[in-house]
Amino acid sequence: MSPASCNENAALPHYRAKKDSFSYIKADGLLLIDSGAQYQNGTTDITRVLALGKISKEHKKDYTTVLKSLIAMSEAVFPKDVNLALIDSIARAKMWDEGFEYKHGTGHGVGYFLNVHEAPIVLSYYTKINEDNKAKIGVLNSIEPGIYREGKWGIRLENLVYIDEKLSLKDSEFGEFYHFKTLTLCPFEKKLIDKSLLDEKELKWLNAYHNLVFKKIAPYLNIRERKWLEAKTSALQA
Repeated sequence: MSPASCNENAALPHYRAKKDSFSYIKADGLLLIDSGAQYQNGTTDITRVLALGKISKEHKKDYTTVLKSLIAMSEAVFPKDVNLALIDSIARAKMWDEGFEYKHGTGHGVGYFLNVHEAPIVLSYYTKINEDNKAKIGVLNSIEPGIYREGKWGIRLENLVYIDEKLSLKDSEFGEFYHFKTLTLCPFEKKLIDKSLLDEKELKWLNAYHNLVFKKIAPYLNIRERKWLEAKTSALQA
């Protein structure tokens, strides 16, 4: 099941529509879709936010701030065996700069054809420090910062990543260093990105990510679908 929520309902991080409690998608605003599935070779978990009709400057600022937070964690470099709860602030720093915060973890472990939220891996300063939540090569987890404005809208962006060795630092005299490699391949909503809020490094990451999405997915699409994806992943200019 893929929970979807529109505007004010998306301000509830764990919202789920029910037969006796739901709302219709409106013409303007934001649509949040938290999707995932179980496959014999793995489990997926992904969240994207789509623009519906009229979009405000506030929508764009919030969306871009969440994107900056996701990029910061995606680009993070950290030492082997660091407790993952301790690097949560790398993502949140972009939020804190704007006076924003979200009351859930930045990420969680994902099981291999098992639980979508698989313990003990947690990217969250809300969790207690424990010996089983350390950075190890191959660990699969999510990165999913968000902003939730009660009665207005909610924005969360989620990719799955895994931990790998940072080869450029392989010969460091201070030990081994790791980083995240992104697995999820899905465009971000360019209509909601205020590129003036992105620095050069963030813009470079975004364009490289979109280029990878197109390169990996386009061979499986027909002409019409390929044109759609090309437009969604075209580079943003500085």
